[in-house]
Amino acid sequence: MDRRLLTLSLGMFALGTDSFVFAGILPEIAHSFGVSIGAAGQLISVYALSYALLGPTIAALAANVPRKRLLLSGIGLFVIANLGTIVAPNLGIALATRAFAGLGAAMFSPTASGTGASLVPPERRGYALSIIVAGLTTATALGSPIGAVIGGLASWHWTLVLVAALGAAAFAGIVAFLPDVPLPPAISLRERLSPLTDSRVGLTLTTTVLAQIGTFIIFSYFSVVFDRAVGHSALVLGGLLVLWGLAGTFSNLLTGRILDKIGSHKVVLIKLSIVAIVILTMPITGAHLWSAAIAVTIWGACAWGVLVPQQFRLASLNPPMTAVLVGLNTSATYVGVSIAGALGAAVIPVIGSHNLGYLSSIPVVIAILVSGLATRRIASFAKTAKDAVAA
Repeated sequence: MDRRLLTLSLGMFALGTDSFVFAGILPEIAHSFGVSIGAAGQLISVYALSYALLGPTIAALAANVPRKRLLLSGIGLFVIANLGTIVAPNLGIALATRAFAGLGAAMFSPTASGTGASLVPPERRGYALSIIVAGLTTATALGSPIGAVIGGLASWHWTLVLVAALGAAAFAGIVAFLPDVPLPPAISLRERLSPLTDSRVGLTLTTTVLAQIGTFIIFSYFSVVFDRAVGHSALVLGGLLVLWGLAGTFSNLLTGRILDKIGSHKVVLIKLSIVAIVILTMPITGAHLWSAAIAVTIWGACAWGVLVPQQFRLASLNPPMTAVLVGLNTSATYVGVSIAGALGAAVIPVIGSHNLGYLSSIPVVIAILVSGLATRRIASFAKTAKDAVAA
C-alpha cells in the first residue's frame, strides 16, 4: 500500500482520536483540575469551535503555502498543543491549548484530503480519499476507545501522550515519504462563504448543525451518561465506544448504496427519526449494560449515517463547488459539537447527566423539520429552473 497515503491516514487517525477520546476521560480530567464535568466538557467545545471557525479561513489564507509545509505545520502544532494540554496547570491553560490543537487540525485535515487526491492518477482518487478518510473513521472505532481505556486504567495524561505520539509519527512520515505537490487553485474566503447566500445550502447546513448538537450533547458526556451501565470499568466504557464507532463505520459504508436507491432526504429523515427516538429513551436504556449497548449501536449507526447524505445533497446543489460545500458541512458539524458541549455543561447541574437524552432529542426533531424545509426549497428551485428552460 502507498506509504504516502498511509502517512496521511495516520495523521487523520491522530486527529480523529483527539476529537472523540475526551468523551471517555472527562471525569478524570474534571477531577484532575478540580472542576465540574460541564466545565471540563468545554475542552471539547473549544477544540470544535476553533476547527469550525478557522477551517475556511486557513484554507483561504494558506492557499499559496506549499502543501507539505502546511501539513507539517498543522500536525506539528497539533502535537505541541496536545503536549501543552498534558502539562497544563489549570483548566484555563488547557482550554487555550485545545484551541491551538483545533487550529492544527484545521490546517491538516482538508489539506491531507486534497494532497492525497493529487498524489495518484484521476482514476484512483476515490481510492486515495477512502484510505485517508479511513484514518478518521478507524479513530472512532479504535483510537477513541483505546484512549479511554488508557485514561481509565492509568491517567488521562497518558491518553494524550498516545495522541501526541500518533501525530509525531505522522509528522515523521510526511518528512520521509511525502513529496512536494502542485498547489491547488486558490479560492478566496469570500468565494468559500458565498454558497451560504443560497437558502438551499443554508437550510441543509442548519440541519447538520442541529443533528450534531443532538448527537454530541450525549456523546460529549458519554462517560457520565452511561456511568450506571459501565460502573467504574474503563474496559466496559471502551467497549461501548467501540460499538458506537464500529456501527458508524459500517453504516457509512452501507449508506452510499441506500442513498442511490431512495435519495438523500429519505435517508436523513429515517435516520434522524431513529436517532431522536433512541436518545429520547437513553435516560432509561442507559441504566443497564445490555440496553445501553443496543441503544449506542443503533444511535452510532444512524447518527454517523446522516453525514454522507448531507454531503451528497450539498454536492448535488452546486457540483463545481463540491469541495467548498463539503468543507462548510464539516465546519457546520464542528459548530454543532461546540454548541453541544456548552449546552450540556449548562443543563447537567439542572437535570443531571442521565437525563440529557430528553434535551438532546429536541434539536434532532428540529433538524428533521428543517431538512423537510430544505427538501421543499430544493424542489421549488428545480421547478423554477425547469419552467425557465421550458419558456
